[in-house]
Amino acid sequence: MSTPLSPHRDAKVLEAGPLLGRASRVAILLHGRGARAEDILDLRNQLGLPEWTVFAPQAAGNSWYPNSFLAPIESNEPWLSSALNLVESLVSRCTTHGILASQVAVIGFSQGACLASEFIASYPQRYRAMIAFTGGLLGPIGQDLKHEGRLDQMPIMLSSGDPDPHVPWERVKESAAQFTAMGADVSIQRYPNRPHSILPQEIAAAQVLLQQSSSLT
Repeated sequence: MSTPLSPHRDAKVLEAGPLLGRASRVAILLHGRGARAEDILDLRNQLGLPEWTVFAPQAAGNSWYPNSFLAPIESNEPWLSSALNLVESLVSRCTTHGILASQVAVIGFSQGACLASEFIASYPQRYRAMIAFTGGLLGPIGQDLKHEGRLDQMPIMLSSGDPDPHVPWERVKESAAQFTAMGADVSIQRYPNRPHSILPQEIAAAQVLLQQSSSLT
């Protein structure tokens, strides 16, 4: 059961598509603050993933961590570590069914995009892809975002509006630089004056990235 030290331990995880092990590709979809797993699961159809196994975990209290992603890391504990552990448990669940991490894509929007970014940096290996719709690595402005580990040409897409009410464009660029330093193949896309949402152009770009990544695994 969930505890104050692990608030997401017993998180409900929605599943769609083929049963795990019956498809060679998996996507983990991470919702934003105040949203629900059902909301982010809509991306499955938009991204064209009918043949993928899809997981959409539900954050406790509809939030992965309580404060801004720009707050000191310790102020978002233990929720952040619990959320990272949850995503890692889903990846481990895949590998126990014979699906390599290199066939698992991690995709998020807003707070979910920040969680996806922090997960990839904190548990580095060659995943199929990471897509962050309006998000970046966690930590205060001016903090060193360096993480150890290699991503082995893993495709990463970071896209955001500029200005955005929650995610400064500078943090998106800093995150892209860190992922590049870790050896990822990073694309970054800026949409001037875009609302805090996901545009059709971003969906189209994500579809291309997911399709192209199939030739790399």
